[in-house]
Amino acid sequence: MGLAVSKSLKTLLMASKDKPTVAKIHALMILTGIFGHGNSNSKLIQSYSRLGHIECARQVFDKLPQCGVAAWNAMIIAYSRRGAKTDALSLYRRMESEGVRPDSSTYTVVLKACARSSDLRNGEGIWRQAVDHGYGDDVFVGTAALNLYSKCGKMEKAMRVFDKMGRRDLVCWTTVMTGLAQNGQAREAVEIYGRMRSNGMEGDEVVMLGLIQACTTLGNLKMGLSIHGYMIRKDDITMDVFVQTSLVDMYAKNGRLEIASCLFSRMLYKNVISWGAMISGYAQNGFAGDALQLMVEMQSSGCKPDSASLVSVLLACSQIGFMKFGKSAHGYLVRRLLHFDCVSSTAVIDMYSKCGSLSSARKAFDQTSFRDSISWNAIIASYGTHGAGEEALSLFLQMRKTNMKPDHATFASLLSALSHSGLVEKGQYWFNVMVNEYKIQPSEKHYACMIDLLSRAGKVEEARELIDSMIIEPGIAIWVALLSGCCNHGKLLIGETAAKKVLELNPDDAGIYALVSNFFASARRWDEVAEVRKIMKKTGMKKVPGCSVMEVKGKLHAFLMEDKSHHEYEEIMRVLEKLDYEMKAIGYVPETESVLHDQEEVKENLRIAI
Repeated sequence: MGLAVSKSLKTLLMASKDKPTVAKIHALMILTGIFGHGNSNSKLIQSYSRLGHIECARQVFDKLPQCGVAAWNAMIIAYSRRGAKTDALSLYRRMESEGVRPDSSTYTVVLKACARSSDLRNGEGIWRQAVDHGYGDDVFVGTAALNLYSKCGKMEKAMRVFDKMGRRDLVCWTTVMTGLAQNGQAREAVEIYGRMRSNGMEGDEVVMLGLIQACTTLGNLKMGLSIHGYMIRKDDITMDVFVQTSLVDMYAKNGRLEIASCLFSRMLYKNVISWGAMISGYAQNGFAGDALQLMVEMQSSGCKPDSASLVSVLLACSQIGFMKFGKSAHGYLVRRLLHFDCVSSTAVIDMYSKCGSLSSARKAFDQTSFRDSISWNAIIASYGTHGAGEEALSLFLQMRKTNMKPDHATFASLLSALSHSGLVEKGQYWFNVMVNEYKIQPSEKHYACMIDLLSRAGKVEEARELIDSMIIEPGIAIWVALLSGCCNHGKLLIGETAAKKVLELNPDDAGIYALVSNFFASARRWDEVAEVRKIMKKTGMKKVPGCSVMEVKGKLHAFLMEDKSHHEYEEIMRVLEKLDYEMKAIGYVPETESVLHDQEEVKENLRIAI
């Protein structure tokens, strides 16, 4: 009879929807003498904690005359699910000290609590204790250990645990595969999936999610398409918002925006991450206008942007110089008290800089409470872009005083700034400091900055010597920088070598071919000019028409070369003609050396678009 009552009470407890109902059952358990005996008390603890009344659950636990392992587990689980790792660990330690032996559930729950907070030290200790007590081969405890190591980025240790497991279920395979994918080991994640399939296991939506992330990291669109097709064919795989968002992200990051956009538009439910993935896709692929339009649609739908989507918006604004929209995004970040971390602040600095407001960029930098190397690099690069090399150097020196160690990106920003300002000696000095004092091996970007610095100053012989001393193979950026300097300073002999090296590397930029052609034209080497044009024609390459965008009173105005569609075109041309007349009156003579030409194409009265 008592057993039947106990089972009935357990059923009632699990079906209870509110605290008063649980309290009544609690009272009945006391009156009938069931309280404190059997496993009913663990169900009572579970019921209180499930409804959010963890204090009541603890009161029940503390009043138990004798606690079995089920009651200990129920209370530890309650703390773990609430995110109270310290309380869960404290109870686990007390459980051990009172001589109650933990079981599989205990170890699994405590390891999960450590994984949630990335507490590797405590987690490893508990895993060792589990192995010592004979739970090393338990699939649930082993999977919890895998999860711990994955969350803490210790995939070598995770793989050692995985390889020693005698039995592996789907959750175990999924845990290790997603761990590899999330820790940048995408290729290994795909290999694990292959092993999983060879063991006769089919993947669920969680496995597919990990695979999609791996394909995104690898840039393997072919495999991504295959996985997408597999999910469509399998009726038992749920295409929830997480899977759909991952697919949108994968296609967008692989440049297939038409597929990403189609998937996104068909999503019945979109969360903030879904919107952010599509906005980021547009921004990172250069479709700034689409990114900003989608942000407007996102807010119209009632979905509030998070810091990640606003960072993408700031990137889009920086691409087209739309400072008004960028200011709004910055203001939203500040007003909504969103997580204004180093990434957000750096995006704000970069946006203001590329929109032409160096003072606003500096103000944003000064207001950043915590500055990492990326923040310093951004502001140094901002001053360099605006030709303020001395100020960039001053900021670099301030950075050193804060004991923040400059990295390779810091020196790239500094050398670029010094190059744009023509500070040759200072550039050479800090390049040597980077190599000799900071022991940073120069990358192609550092060398390109130095070659550009020397070539701009007409020191192309020194630039060529630096190229010859490089321990890495010079890429196209190196030779283009040298060739540009040769063009500007009439250094034909070295320029010819640079031009031939550029052509050997088969550039995919029409502007580079134009530079090579201009060099040969300036040397009156018409056969080579014709050969370059032949290559451009054969590959179907055309020089992209010049385009500029400017913001006037919060509106963007785009100007394309030879485009007459602007509504104020006639007025603009009258102003340009007036400026042209005034410039010629003070003796200005336009340079025509850089115009693509040959002996039959001499252009007179070059019109300069301002």
